[in-house]
Amino acid sequence: MVGATAQTTISVMLIVPDADAAIAWYRSALGATELWNLGGVAGLQVDGARFFLHEDNPKNPTETSPQEIGVTSVRIEIFVDDPDAVIDRAVAAGATTGSTPHDYDFLGSVHRQGGFRDPFGHNWSVGNKAPLQPRA
Repeated sequence: MVGATAQTTISVMLIVPDADAAIAWYRSALGATELWNLGGVAGLQVDGARFFLHEDNPKNPTETSPQEIGVTSVRIEIFVDDPDAVIDRAVAAGATTGSTPHDYDFLGSVHRQGGFRDPFGHNWSVGNKAPLQPRA
């Protein structure tokens, strides 16, 4: 197409033991809204940032939740205006506190970041939007 620009999107699919419980938790803890729900697989968004949930699938070993296997090597990061408030809300909703929010020097600006582990075993970092700003 003439004048069309291709855009690549990377998505995150979180495997959870109970999709309905996870949808309810992400709504409560992060203010997520549901885009669609196929029963066991759902699309959510937080302030326009989309992510997806998939319920454990015993027939496919790549669809096993970190809660079930007891480990995860992935960290999801969400960039917001007030990281402390988001972490506090998640912890109040049942998340486990991760790293305490503190300020990092980030290319001449301040990146405030902390984190939590959600009840489904996923690690989240919550930071301000400094890393999203264009750099010269």
